[in-house]
Amino acid sequence: MLRKILFQISVALFLVPLALAEGEAAGSPGQGIMGFLPLIAIFVIFYFLLIRPQQKKSKEHKEMLSRVAKDDTIVTTGGLYGKVTGVSEDFVTVEIAPNVRVKILKSHIAHRKV
Repeated sequence: MLRKILFQISVALFLVPLALAEGEAAGSPGQGIMGFLPLIAIFVIFYFLLIRPQQKKSKEHKEMLSRVAKDDTIVTTGGLYGKVTGVSEDFVTVEIAPNVRVKILKSHIAHRKV
């Protein structure tokens, strides 16, 4: 749905300068700026709809990883569910069953419950 709306907006932004250019003489001073206006508008749209939310999500994930502590319950990106028994700088030891512990990268933690 978002891609469809973004596509429609970008097409409209490309067609507006073409329609305005038909009425102007070739080489008029305002035509150069009007050619760049759609590209600038598309960049702004992409920034607010795609780039900024992704940066925010990445920042929240890094903060969540820094708060992982012993006895937290986590879910990994691979779908393992378990309790944290040890934390180091890059790795976490997770107990996924009684007396079954695995060592995973912190970056592969998807969700954390205290």
